[in-house]
Amino acid sequence: MTDSQQVGERLLEYGARIIKVVECLPHTVVGRRIGDQLLRSGLSVGANYEEAQAGESRDDFVHKPQIALKELRESNYRLRLLIKAKTLPPDRLRDILDESNQLRAMLSKAVATTKNKAK
Repeated sequence: MTDSQQVGERLLEYGARIIKVVECLPHTVVGRRIGDQLLRSGLSVGANYEEAQAGESRDDFVHKPQIALKELRESNYRLRLLIKAKTLPPDRLRDILDESNQLRAMLSKAVATTKNKAK
């Protein structure tokens, strides 16, 4: 399995974990609002990464991972917010937040490498 495929699999697993977190959120106005936003950004990461693998142009190949990274940062923020607000127990979110941080570092490196190759 290539590095790209491994990242893709981790992002797929991350998306599945985001779904589980959102399903556990309380059915309050705040829980629904944050849940909707977390679901959108958390699932968008993998989708944009997958689209980048079949980029139609060099610009597309560079741009899609940047979007994936942006969505991952947004998801990371919402996970931290859920911890800070004690919406879910911190122990419930610690592992996915750690994975989010690892994926963010990996995508940051991939974006930098792709930008350098494009120059």
